[in-house]
Amino acid sequence: MSVHISVVIPCYNGSAFLREAIDSALNQNNVDCEVIVVNDGSIDDSFAIMESYGPRIRIVNQPNSGLPAARNAGIRAASGELFAFLDADDWWEADFLSKMSAALDANPKAAVAYCGWRNVGLPGGRGEPFIPPDYESMPDKTEKIFCSPRWPVHAAMIRRNTLFEAGLFDPTLKSCEDFALWLRSAIPHPIVRVPAVLAYYRHHDNQMIGNRARIALSHYEVQRTYLTQHPEIAGMFTRDTLRALSDGELLMRGYASYWERDLPAARRIFRAVMKQGYGTLRDWKYMLPALLPLPLHRALVRLMEQGQGEKPFPERSGQADSPRAPGQTRKHDLGED
Repeated sequence: MSVHISVVIPCYNGSAFLREAIDSALNQNNVDCEVIVVNDGSIDDSFAIMESYGPRIRIVNQPNSGLPAARNAGIRAASGELFAFLDADDWWEADFLSKMSAALDANPKAAVAYCGWRNVGLPGGRGEPFIPPDYESMPDKTEKIFCSPRWPVHAAMIRRNTLFEAGLFDPTLKSCEDFALWLRSAIPHPIVRVPAVLAYYRHHDNQMIGNRARIALSHYEVQRTYLTQHPEIAGMFTRDTLRALSDGELLMRGYASYWERDLPAARRIFRAVMKQGYGTLRDWKYMLPALLPLPLHRALVRLMEQGQGEKPFPERSGQADSPRAPGQTRKHDLGED
């Protein structure tokens, strides 16, 4: 029997918070939905928790195959016309599905709906509610989405036909598979914003925050692959603009790692940027030490901080220091790295 909305929850050893995620999906207001939980080879108590829900959820079991493949398995088992994805340690407001589906129902040409969200559990109070901009009203929508759409996968809803047209989640990607999906779906189709905070992203000790360098480089490769596959998009921009949106975004992520004092990640990112010959003289002043051995680089950073009160890197604005963009963190594939 078909339903209007399918919720897919992939889970790999997520027993600590899985029940809260499932309850969040089951307790949605005024919607016709199915909840599919994909057990991606968990070896903790996750499967027992899933079984405790009986017929209220559908369970898909598979060997550990990674987050994109787990989501795809849930998609293929689902019958809904609209899809929403929830990680095993995140949750929604009770009206998430109703408000998101209403937005798509009211805008039949829109392929994707997205909403505001909030980080929870970050140290230092860095968890202010965030509502992304209304991209569809922007003349530079394509540019903004290509750089990095500012919503995570669980703060969105997508139509079935769009999802399959886009080829589902790319199982070859270790990270940024959601970003790749948004490029293939949100650029060619209209999208609609729900200007309310309806989704919550949990930070906790058991998750893998992710290798910043790997994620930044994956984001960059997703961009390059997309441009190769869609030369008509590349043709919309000048060479300098394309470099700013790709090489420049990679540089911003390098600085973001530097701000967080993650010097090993910043070094890998800066080296990749330098290989592309990108950046101003001031940027290269801060990137070139990445070629030094790590202990020497650390010592140089300390000297720069002590000398004349100068920061070891310039202040920057951009998407990399914004609330979590697609692919910015990983919580699922702990057994694969």
